[in-house]
Amino acid sequence: MVEEKISFACQRCLEPVRIDDSLNLLGEHIQAELLLPIHFCNDTDLESHTTSFDNYINPCRLSDSGNAANGFMVISDGVEADNFSKKMEVSAAMFDVLSGNSNIDHPLCEECTDTLLEYLKEEVRLVEIDCIKYSQHLQILEYKKMEPKLSDLEKEFQDLVNEEEQVMKELENLQQEGLAIKEAILEQEKSAEKLSLEENKYWMEFTRHRKDQLDADDELKSIECQLSYSKNQLEKLTKTNVFNATFHIWHAGHFGTINNLRLGRLPASPVDWSEINAAWGQATLLLAALARKINLTFDKYVLVPYGNHSYIQVIKDQRELPLYGAGGFKFYWDTKFDSGMAAFMDCLQQFKDEVQQQKGEKAFSLPYKMSKGKIEDATTSYSIKIQFNSEEQWTKALKFLLTNLKWSLAWVSSQFTAEGDPID
Repeated sequence: MVEEKISFACQRCLEPVRIDDSLNLLGEHIQAELLLPIHFCNDTDLESHTTSFDNYINPCRLSDSGNAANGFMVISDGVEADNFSKKMEVSAAMFDVLSGNSNIDHPLCEECTDTLLEYLKEEVRLVEIDCIKYSQHLQILEYKKMEPKLSDLEKEFQDLVNEEEQVMKELENLQQEGLAIKEAILEQEKSAEKLSLEENKYWMEFTRHRKDQLDADDELKSIECQLSYSKNQLEKLTKTNVFNATFHIWHAGHFGTINNLRLGRLPASPVDWSEINAAWGQATLLLAALARKINLTFDKYVLVPYGNHSYIQVIKDQRELPLYGAGGFKFYWDTKFDSGMAAFMDCLQQFKDEVQQQKGEKAFSLPYKMSKGKIEDATTSYSIKIQFNSEEQWTKALKFLLTNLKWSLAWVSSQFTAEGDPID
């Protein structure tokens, strides 16, 4: 039958709802009571309780016309169809009345109804709690509305007056203190401004003095560096033998050398005469300096250092004996050069005799004996002159002469350095 297949849907979960048969037997009086307004908590906000009504759906209305948006119509023939339509219409009307009198749309299934009942019970409980609180608050307000005694009011008024006077006095004192504080602030601001100016002046002075100090420190460090350098140089110069530094006597093969200038000639090594003359000039300058160091004045001769044209002056007749030569060796017959070299050897012998006289007989000796223009080693005597001599013997004689001169230089350096007298 059509009646068994058609039913209403729950307005919350949309599950089909079967209407109880007793609803079809409602009388007119019951229907009239249902039309009366239901005193329900209309102020309840169902949308805020999403946990109880998650899927709220508008009610489905039964309409006589099939063109309604949410309605439907029953199409049937015969008496049964008319009776069924009439029952459905009654039920729909009843659900419309219930939905119109409350914020809850009907019909509802049993589970949704139970949920609704639980929610309503909770609402009732909360309302009862609010009623108890309102009642207690009302009792407190009624108690406070009791009229106090006049004496208490007068006392309270007097207390308030006294408190007001005290507060006014305190306010006046605070105002005076405020004025005093403002004046103190102004004075402090003036003092702070003055201190700021003094601070700026101080920092300017500090910066200037700091710059002067840094400049003085730099100058002091520079002077200290210069002093240290000067001390090192002085110590170095104090320990330096001027004669050894100025006159370096050594040998180069068969030649004796002074300041790297060879003195002598050999057939295999024909030394240029300009080199020989320059070497004689260095030797003359050295012997003159050694004689001046020991305050020695030579007899008969005066040494005149003059570079590669040095010579010896004879005091008696003011003759000049050259210590330089020119031209070949075999055909050199100028006896003045030989006389000059012999006179130089005589001056060196006088230097030796003067040292021995000052320091004792055995205080000083030379490795080679010198006498009358000849110089001797342990076995042989060599002439310092060129005439009637060979280049080899002449070169060896000059080498021995430089050796004696080196010993004289070493003795002077040791004596005056040990005594602390710097060598000029």
